[in-house]
Amino acid sequence: MKKTFLAILMLGVTLGSFAQKNLTLWYKQPARNWNEALPIGNGRIGAMIFGRPANELIQLNEQTLWSGKPVNNHPNPDASRYLQQVREALFNEDYAKAEQLTQKLQGLYSEAYQPLGDLLLKQDLKGEVSDYYRDLNINNATAATRFKVGNTEFTREFFVSAPAQVMVIHLKASTKGALNFTASTKAQHPIKKSVLGTDQLVVRGKTPAHADPNYVDYNPTPVIYEDPTGCGGVRFDWRIKVKSTDGKVSTDTSGISISGASDAVLIISVGSSFNGFDKCPDSEGKDEKAIAEKYLQASLKQNIDVLKQAHIADYQRYFKRVSFSLNGNPSVDLPTDERLIQYVNGAKDSALESLYFQFGRYLLISCSRPDGIPANLQGIWNNSVRPPWSSNFTTNINTEMNYWMVEMCNLSELHTPLLKWIGYMAKTGKETTKHFYNARGWTVHHNSDIWGLSNPVGDKGKGSPSWANWAMGGAWLSQHLWEHYAFTGDKNYLANTAYPLMKEAAIFCEDWLVEDKNGYLVTAPSTSPENIFITEKGLKGSVSVATTMDMAIIWDLFTNTIEASEKLGIDEAFRKELIAKKAKLYPLHIGKKGNLQEWYKDWEDEDPQHRHVSHLFALHPSRQISPLRTPEFSNAAKKTLEIRGDDGTGWSKSWKINFWARLHDGNHAYKLVRELLKLTGMEGTNYTKGGGTYPNLFCAHPPFQIDGNFGGTSGISEMILQSHDGLINILPAIPDDWQEGEIKGMKARGGFEIDITWKNKQVTQLTIRSSLGGNCIIKTPNTLQLTGKQSLKKAKNFNAYEFQTVKGGVYVLKSL
Repeated sequence: MKKTFLAILMLGVTLGSFAQKNLTLWYKQPARNWNEALPIGNGRIGAMIFGRPANELIQLNEQTLWSGKPVNNHPNPDASRYLQQVREALFNEDYAKAEQLTQKLQGLYSEAYQPLGDLLLKQDLKGEVSDYYRDLNINNATAATRFKVGNTEFTREFFVSAPAQVMVIHLKASTKGALNFTASTKAQHPIKKSVLGTDQLVVRGKTPAHADPNYVDYNPTPVIYEDPTGCGGVRFDWRIKVKSTDGKVSTDTSGISISGASDAVLIISVGSSFNGFDKCPDSEGKDEKAIAEKYLQASLKQNIDVLKQAHIADYQRYFKRVSFSLNGNPSVDLPTDERLIQYVNGAKDSALESLYFQFGRYLLISCSRPDGIPANLQGIWNNSVRPPWSSNFTTNINTEMNYWMVEMCNLSELHTPLLKWIGYMAKTGKETTKHFYNARGWTVHHNSDIWGLSNPVGDKGKGSPSWANWAMGGAWLSQHLWEHYAFTGDKNYLANTAYPLMKEAAIFCEDWLVEDKNGYLVTAPSTSPENIFITEKGLKGSVSVATTMDMAIIWDLFTNTIEASEKLGIDEAFRKELIAKKAKLYPLHIGKKGNLQEWYKDWEDEDPQHRHVSHLFALHPSRQISPLRTPEFSNAAKKTLEIRGDDGTGWSKSWKINFWARLHDGNHAYKLVRELLKLTGMEGTNYTKGGGTYPNLFCAHPPFQIDGNFGGTSGISEMILQSHDGLINILPAIPDDWQEGEIKGMKARGGFEIDITWKNKQVTQLTIRSSLGGNCIIKTPNTLQLTGKQSLKKAKNFNAYEFQTVKGGVYVLKSL
């Protein structure tokens, strides 16, 4: 692979590199609830550390523990016969009838992500606790608790190792013989405990065969463990083993007891019977006992220092790729929760903002590893059998938002769990399009799960079409297939993985589109996720024709598939077919208020400030609307955001940060960054309720949804660097509050890695490394001078884009 290096300096100005610091969340008290506990994970195993001195709670997860079994691909045999009736009602403008008929096009709900269980450490403490401290160090992915009782200091360190595939707990006392505790377990599922030897406790059980979503309240038995077919429910096996101690050990099914110690190391190993999305996890499952035993025995052969060093090295090979500093990351010597209180009261804290950015990267590294399962609605952290929205893959925004930042933030390998899972969903999705619509290709609807569910959810008529019958999940997910190629330039991946899936998603869209009376290709039925329109006759509804989101997603898929075909030099006939159909897509419209029209007609919204702003998909994450290329539609998008307002749930604010960044309005984007970091969920304070950020920096919908964290990191990235417009746009949306800063290791489309240093919002140093070679087009806020041997020329009419106004400079760098 060709790698070249290029450095650009602004004349007469230099700025030293900032150290990457302030990468620790810390607190003066234990977690009062789950939203104050600290998350650690290795992609597969997750834990929430509460930090309680006498009664520590460690809540555990394993990424493949879901309820259910492989999907029923044909849950509603009568569905397809209603599609034409829906379309006839829509084209007759009988929206009420269309809504009722659309409910006939529904299947079953997704299954739910499940907890593994809890580890309890009951420590015998003789006296009052003082000097309490707990932290999460995201530089090395370790959590710690420290406190004193009398003159004895007790410390606990926790990490989950990806190389060893185990969790490690190291407990120490500064006074010999003062460490006395019992490690016991409890679970949300029926379990059986057993003892192996004198120092190992084994917990075995199985997840439910089915779990209703938490919002379904009409079934008398919402959680069912038994499956008469012997198929459903994932078996699990987890073990707590004393690796080493200088104390006395005894074990029974009530727990492992250690007394008279000053040092103890516990290992937790987990096995699951999950054997793929299309295999019965019970009758066709893997041997979970053998898996847990294999990882445990391998970890016992290494001392704790070796385990820790290997864990940190593995984690940092991802995390240290990007460093980030704002205004020098000024140190604030306050616990994280107190910093959040000050911040919400108006204090400046640039280091907290850069910490939040890096926390998003930390979470993704901790819950999405190659060959694993994609990050779900809560990453891998969940303590409920019926978690909010089943903690599933919600594909009308949230699953995609989880991975917006993955390529930009130099974590490309962590995209692969989602990219592989798209292939699995395409297999079930092909069955869905055939049985529900008599269509070719594949798609996914509002929800999916570990079994690759793809049907419209709603329990065959009980769900609202406003969310259940949205058919664009496959087309949206396909954008991630293209984006991985756009950043990496991997043509083998494009040819063998991405393009075949994109093509089949595009084929479904071809079949899904129909002509309206004006000859445009439209979708029918069509929804704008979770939103309600009001017609000119006062009718409220959610099912119509050609919502802007639908058409923008199809424009995006057709555009990317056409470009992929061109890059590969294949499928010319199909490419021409898509080009012709793309030209007939129902176009974007500007409404009477100057906003981007959301519906087929210029209707009012039932809730003008609705949290979803789905029709701005064309602005972000797509590239159809841009201030540089489509200023009229950009202004309409801006008007839409002004009407929608800045309020909303956590993830909604995150998406709006990305929108305002794409509109090159850094100050408005920054306003929403500050609002996203509004403290919430802190019991006994003025910050008990609402969206924003919990004390542990988890994003509050409320309740917790991890997409808000990932979307926030994406939004900050878009404020600093954009590359979707056919060029690399440096500092496109830097706010006044970020006067100076430095970011290193960011990625841009085209295989570029970029370091940026700025002062007074002007670039002082820019370094670009290319892994693919070729030309690089750069837009900067100020004039630059090249250092090195490459050629630097002013750009004119490049990439077929005519730019209305260019401030600073736009350059083409030849032959990188």
